[in-house]
Amino acid sequence: MPKKEFRNPWYWIPSLYLAEGLPYVVVMTVSVIMYKRLNISNTEIALYTSWLYLPWVIKPLWSPIVDLLKTKRFWILLMQFCIGVSLAGVALTIPADDFFKYTLAFFWLMAFSSATNDIASDGFYMLALNDHQQAWFVGVRNTFYRIAFISGQGLFVIFAGRLEESTGDISYAWLITFIVLAALFIIFLIYHIFILPHPVVDSKRPDINLKSLLSNFLNTFTEFFKKKQIVLIIAFILFYRFGEAQLVKLASPFLLDPIDAGGLALSTSQVGFAYGTVGVIALTVGGLLGGFAAAKQGLKFWLWWMVIAINIPDVVYIFLAITQTSNFLLVNVCIAIEQFGYGFGFTAFLLYLIYISEGDLKTSHYAIATGFMALGMMLPGMFSGWLQESIGYKYFFIWVMISTIPAFLITKFIPLDAKFGIKKTDE
Repeated sequence: MPKKEFRNPWYWIPSLYLAEGLPYVVVMTVSVIMYKRLNISNTEIALYTSWLYLPWVIKPLWSPIVDLLKTKRFWILLMQFCIGVSLAGVALTIPADDFFKYTLAFFWLMAFSSATNDIASDGFYMLALNDHQQAWFVGVRNTFYRIAFISGQGLFVIFAGRLEESTGDISYAWLITFIVLAALFIIFLIYHIFILPHPVVDSKRPDINLKSLLSNFLNTFTEFFKKKQIVLIIAFILFYRFGEAQLVKLASPFLLDPIDAGGLALSTSQVGFAYGTVGVIALTVGGLLGGFAAAKQGLKFWLWWMVIAINIPDVVYIFLAITQTSNFLLVNVCIAIEQFGYGFGFTAFLLYLIYISEGDLKTSHYAIATGFMALGMMLPGMFSGWLQESIGYKYFFIWVMISTIPAFLITKFIPLDAKFGIKKTDE
């Protein structure tokens, strides 16, 4: 059978971006909920799952290898196979005595495979589609990436929770959940083997050798760090989500912990609905409105409102920790407020990363900037669990609010063109 150079994008873009988003949310969020249900301490959960951000921090270091060796299609299929193996590995080691150590090893494999899959999938998207198709399908890819988040944080967590309730065996419930996830990725792999097109431009790069690759690689980093006010820019990237980076690691444990431990004593399926479904929908709506607003009046106009939006709504967790309300509707409203603010405010962050990446090396510099973004999530998350267990949820969430202050201070001084983000119109 001849290889198809082009195939209708509707056949492969939805599944490609479901497969890109799902392992990320499993590594970053579902692992936290699973470990909490399996009685791992908040200190260990926050520390070790924060380390899982590392592949996304350093992925610019090996992205040239994906570009040089083999094809993007090859890397996509290989990484989806590795993700499927790692999901199965998590499932099979959950019943082990040292399950925490073994499952973490497979989560590491999943994290590196997922980060590499991100590089290959985004590169393949640009190679397989022309400029018009890329613009037309960008909303489709983002939508299915969000659906992956809803599925991971919502549907699969609810599924695990229902199994916990029906079987009475938490370990078994999560084992089955990860087997289902592994089977899903094998289906993705088989489907993509037959459906992904073979674009002519998706080929090995014989014009690039190791010497030129190393030279270009070093030049890319050198030019990035030569940017004007780069120290201030990096500080902004690292501290814009300093409070949120700590909150996100303890939000699910807080919802799951019993009342006498300071939590809300929600069930696993309730957390899946509240944080993974209602929260993700609110996040998406906030992100869409943020994008529309910035496109209309520019990032400079909305910047301070977005800084406020991503930080101030964190206060709802102080309210929840003080009241420990049993009103599930109220819990959902609070989470929706916080996640909507996060979605709206995160728009400014992503647009600013695009702004500082402008130039001939835009793609590479954006990858470096997103590496610093991941570092800004990893480092605060590592100590957040220890801090929470030391001072309790109420004072931890107060500390989270204090941690938002650096973002306000640094934002005042960052360089930003007032016209950036405003759509140009003909005079």
